[in-house]
Amino acid sequence: MPVAGRVLLRSVTMWLLLQSLLLLASCLRSAAAFPKGCYPSEEEGLKTFRCSNAQLTEVPRDIPNDTNKLYLDSNRIPFLPRDAFRDLPLLLELDLSHNAIVSVESGAFRGLAEHLHSLDLSSNRLVSVSKDAFSNLKAKVNLSNNPWLCDCQLQELIRAVDLAAGSSGGIVCDSSTQQEHVGKAFLQVIADTDFCNVYKKTTDIAMLVTMFGWFAMVISYLVYYVRQNQEDARRHLEYLKSLPSKQRRSEESSTISTVV
Repeated sequence: MPVAGRVLLRSVTMWLLLQSLLLLASCLRSAAAFPKGCYPSEEEGLKTFRCSNAQLTEVPRDIPNDTNKLYLDSNRIPFLPRDAFRDLPLLLELDLSHNAIVSVESGAFRGLAEHLHSLDLSSNRLVSVSKDAFSNLKAKVNLSNNPWLCDCQLQELIRAVDLAAGSSGGIVCDSSTQQEHVGKAFLQVIADTDFCNVYKKTTDIAMLVTMFGWFAMVISYLVYYVRQNQEDARRHLEYLKSLPSKQRRSEESSTISTVV
């Protein structure tokens, strides 16, 4: 083989070896950036990131931003902060089931409204969540198997989200503003009870009681004011009667002038 050919072959071999090393280093660096127990994969043509049973206590920050399916189930995540998934614009499915979530901040799912079609929050520790946390979200949401407080806020939440098929029966009253509802499916309860209407009536009664209290205070003050003036007038008249005739007329004139 000519010398030039050997040099060319050696150069190509070195270039391919260098590219392989760079690719390997990139893969190792990416793997090192992921939390322990998390790994990317591809399932049915969708880019998936799995962190199931990874002992996580918060939502990971280094999730690839082209992820379509994210599994964070069976961890120990206690709450979802604002903008927790804002860097995942292509996310289609989000599984947060079997965690310890007790709080979902308003705006936690901001940025996911356009594409997300499945959100699983089942088997957590949710007691009460504002409907604002799910504003503009079009995904099918699973809220089953949580220790829900059945009240007006839960009623507003259920009306605001699109529940995943077959999950509604798992939304059960663990506690309630009305004790007889404990242990019953929430949708069964609100078929006969409007929690928000009851709350409105209670609020209206409280407002009426408050207004009546203020009205009674004003009336009491007016009565006190009139009686006090009457007492002062009576004392002044008695004082005038006790004066000599000439001085009394002068005082009366002064009093009349003052009144006028």
